[in-house]
Amino acid sequence: MDESVPTTTFSIESESGDGDDVTIPSGLVSLLAEGDQSQAETVGDITLLSFASRAHHLVHHGEDAGEEVAAQEEEIMDLFEERFGVSYAEATGHHH
Repeated sequence: MDESVPTTTFSIESESGDGDDVTIPSGLVSLLAEGDQSQAETVGDITLLSFASRAHHLVHHGEDAGEEVAAQEEEIMDLFEERFGVSYAEATGHHH
């Protein structure tokens, strides 16, 4: 690891109290921020985008995901639209 690159550690905690930390290069977080977005908001946006992308892949590009996974994908897509104000398809240009 290059110690000359500054990093920021973010703590993640669930409603049930379990948690984890993730360390990310600070400059990368700043580079991916939109406008005056805070570092935590940027990481939150990218986390939600990542989960939506993974769920989309499971349902639309994976093998028979089943109804439960499809319901999870539908919920993350609703949460995506609620947070970003556009659908996943609109944001990514990836329509089915």
